[in-house]
Amino acid sequence: MADVAARAGVSAQTVSRVSNGHSAVVESTRQQVLAAMRELGYRPNSAARALRYGQFNTIGVILFGLSSTGNSRTVEAIATHAAAAGYAITLIPVGVPTQDNVLGAFTRMDELAVDGVVVIMEVHLLDAGTVALPPGAHVVVVDSDAGDRYPVVDTDQADGARQAVRHLLDLGHPTVHHVAGPEESYAASRRADAWRSVLSSAGRPIPDLRRGDWSARSGYEAGLALAADPSCTAVFAANDQMALGVLRACHESGRPVPAEVSVVGFDDIPDAASYLPPLTTVHQDFAEVGRRCVQALLAQISDSPAHPGTDLVPTRLITRASTAPYPSGLRRM
Repeated sequence: MADVAARAGVSAQTVSRVSNGHSAVVESTRQQVLAAMRELGYRPNSAARALRYGQFNTIGVILFGLSSTGNSRTVEAIATHAAAAGYAITLIPVGVPTQDNVLGAFTRMDELAVDGVVVIMEVHLLDAGTVALPPGAHVVVVDSDAGDRYPVVDTDQADGARQAVRHLLDLGHPTVHHVAGPEESYAASRRADAWRSVLSSAGRPIPDLRRGDWSARSGYEAGLALAADPSCTAVFAANDQMALGVLRACHESGRPVPAEVSVVGFDDIPDAASYLPPLTTVHQDFAEVGRRCVQALLAQISDSPAHPGTDLVPTRLITRASTAPYPSGLRRM
């Protein structure tokens, strides 16, 4: 730093301010210092700076797998907004979601020196009271119900499902069948509960729920059974991948979509508009989820008090060509 200061003709304090990104430096002086840094090959020592100031400019992300669309896109959004705020992320996937594994991940995060942690739970853990996070940790939870213990950011799963089911009922379908996600999934439970509630409030029959695992294959298997039921004219799948499987099953079974069966998904993945037919689906704003996670965590890191409770990001229905009015040639069941 002394060499840079001598080369640039400024004080070591000015070099420190430039390397730390302080705004209280004249722009011409900043450029002079940066030029000297480049000439001398100087790089600020982030590890030493972290030890000195007790801040690492790193956010940890603990999650239970990257395979699902929601998890991978949420991580991408968190990384994008963290980088915009000058933070890197450290990612630790956890295999089996147990108390010991979660605490082990937090221990590893502590070793890696992070300022705060985003936990993408997905499965029922915090809401079941089986996982207690370390006291005093800066934590934001995604896709779970942490009650009054931790701040939670999530998509409004229930409202998204309500929009999907009401859309199909408004098209004149007497009821809506549902292909749900895994039983242990928080999001799947919220969507299934909302599906059931809308049908019940409307006085419509509630068909047996069919369970998938988020994959197109499981949607296809459920779709074959649904396509074999002539009374099935509307299907709400809990994600777009399973909806894709339902579309294939209906096509192979001679039940064209949407002429005989209307299908709605959930997520609005980038490929949804390219399905055949283009898929009506519920749009999740993963970028906004990531932004709010980073915002809430940085507020804690800056010593603002954490505010337990759930911050819901709105969803919206995207209507495309996979849904249509109840087929006029069919007799209502």
